[in-house]
Amino acid sequence: MTLSSMTGFARGQGTSASYAWAWEIRSVNAKGLDVRLRWPPGWDAVDAPVRARAAEVLSRGAVNATLTVERPGAQPEVRVNEQVLSAVLATMNNLAGKVDAAAPRLDGILAIKGVVEVHDAEESEAERRSAEAAAVDGFAQTLVSLAEMRRHEGEVLGHVLTTRLDEIAALVARAEASPGRRPEAIRQRLQEQVAALLENSARFDSDRLHQEAIVLATKADIREELDRLTAHVGQANKLIKAGGAVGRRLDFLSQELNRETNTLCAKSNDIELTNIGLELKNLVEQFREQVQNLE
Repeated sequence: MTLSSMTGFARGQGTSASYAWAWEIRSVNAKGLDVRLRWPPGWDAVDAPVRARAAEVLSRGAVNATLTVERPGAQPEVRVNEQVLSAVLATMNNLAGKVDAAAPRLDGILAIKGVVEVHDAEESEAERRSAEAAAVDGFAQTLVSLAEMRRHEGEVLGHVLTTRLDEIAALVARAEASPGRRPEAIRQRLQEQVAALLENSARFDSDRLHQEAIVLATKADIREELDRLTAHVGQANKLIKAGGAVGRRLDFLSQELNRETNTLCAKSNDIELTNIGLELKNLVEQFREQVQNLE
């Protein structure tokens, strides 16, 4: 399986008997699957089957689909409105002896508004039902094109996310190798701080300060944060490789990456580790933003 983006566009069209239909489908990011449909008056029958097709193919995204229908194959019917024609002829007869004018011509009479009416050919129930079924099948075919576009964008996103994870892993390795996180370095910094305090005041209890220094040294250890960051990066890579609708799980992992990075920054009492933490925060945020586009 491959990754899929939630953004895409597709258009499809076709004919059925005297009908010509066209679908336009657009999709953007959403927390779940939200399908919004628009169709011509009287075409409500396509609603349920179209929604069912969308749910079979898509897992997430705000999907807007518009159906347009025309009947270019329907021959127009010309009808004479007998009541209007009778009224016109009666009026002409009444005026015949009163107005000095030439006798009316047939084309002039037919040009009078309301005498001739042009109607679309009456719909056949069977043709209409066949056209509705064709439109539903056409939606399914157009949906395939939309899904293909989303998969193509998902493939590009996958490369971007993998690159970000590699960069995060490289920063974690830098933090791991940083001299500032070694116990002896932490102990040295605390000893210097304690010595400075004792030198400036005689009221400090050196034993108590020693105990507090041990506690601070323990809290300053970022071993667990580095381990969890490594584990989250590995899990994210597995999800991306597996593909499918993994956007929500990757979003959860991005939140976990952010939490561990914040803890690392809070614990750091070394300039290099602090700088690494800030770089991590930037990369994790970039990762999270891209994940929002995944299905």
